[in-house]
Amino acid sequence: MTSQHPNIEPALKALADALHGEGPAVELSAGPDGNVVVSAVRTPGYKDAAVVVRTSGSTGTPKATVLTVDALAASSMATAFALKGEGQWLLALPVQYVAGVQVLVRSLFAGTRPWAMDLSGGFTPEAFTEAALEMTDKIRFTSLVPTQLQRLLDSPSAETLAVLRRFNGILLGGGPVQPGLLAAARDAGLRVVTTYGSAETCGGCVYDGVPLEDVLVRVDGDGRILLGGATIAAGYLDAPELSAEAFVEDDGVRWYRTSDLGELDADGKLTVLGRADDVVITGGVKVSAAHVQAELEKLDGVLAAFVAGVPSDAWGQALAAYVALADSSPDGIQDFTEGAAWAPALGALAPKTVLASDGLLMLPNGKPDRLAMTVRLTELHQGK
Repeated sequence: MTSQHPNIEPALKALADALHGEGPAVELSAGPDGNVVVSAVRTPGYKDAAVVVRTSGSTGTPKATVLTVDALAASSMATAFALKGEGQWLLALPVQYVAGVQVLVRSLFAGTRPWAMDLSGGFTPEAFTEAALEMTDKIRFTSLVPTQLQRLLDSPSAETLAVLRRFNGILLGGGPVQPGLLAAARDAGLRVVTTYGSAETCGGCVYDGVPLEDVLVRVDGDGRILLGGATIAAGYLDAPELSAEAFVEDDGVRWYRTSDLGELDADGKLTVLGRADDVVITGGVKVSAAHVQAELEKLDGVLAAFVAGVPSDAWGQALAAYVALADSSPDGIQDFTEGAAWAPALGALAPKTVLASDGLLMLPNGKPDRLAMTVRLTELHQGK
């Protein structure tokens, strides 16, 4: 099997120039031929800007996040400290997202040559395995999203398992990780590190619930997670009002207000509980969409679920669910949606509308496309 690996050399040179102050800030994207496209970006009002990364847009319009040289350097150093070393990175994520950019940035700071897998045919275990086999450094790292790891562990070949076990660290982020997937990965001997963060924090800045070096975490009175410290972005490009709302300063510390709810234990370990906007008020009762999602994912035959509130004449909002089924045949979907034998187990939390398929709708970065699924569910529910 042969693959056409994307040419990342122009991106590496442009990033290196930006990080050394010898070139403009850059934004990366994937071209139609799979190669990386480098665009210079003017960042008026921001000093030492190096990279502009657009947020995923899973819940609305993407925002252009400005990352500075100092923030990227702090993130890279903290990652190396947490992973107990620097090494060669495998790029398995699109470069337009922060996790993909960071693979290249960390490689530049480490002085190592990253290797990029062929994503022209989408992410496949075969392409990942081939790229991993071509890595040359003894110390190896990669970043994945849960969907990718799930594909790698679904009936893996001996060769795929072998290359996965050779990684000194597999960063896993971009969304919630099912406990079963994490357990399966660790049972298989993989060194998986769960990460939490966003473009506004130069990517993952909390590893396995523990903040990286020089990263601060706090939870405010309404349960919202705030992240602070050296890795925080400078702001949003050409969006001063959004920047003022998302980035706040308190006692000399600059904080990013996330859209997530969480809690800290006595040792300062963070548990992410769900999104702050996932509370659905239906019939005057507040319901956590994340909780209903978790309950659905416990059901036999359910691979993944997404739950949202949709407009309802009767309830104000109604719970609706997009569900990925192991048996996505027409009969399997009909049995699940029309039979609803699972509804009594959820009681009052049972969604009023369910759309079943073979998988959730996903963004190119492997995250669930929350906005698209909410639109589909709203159309299906029809305001009932």
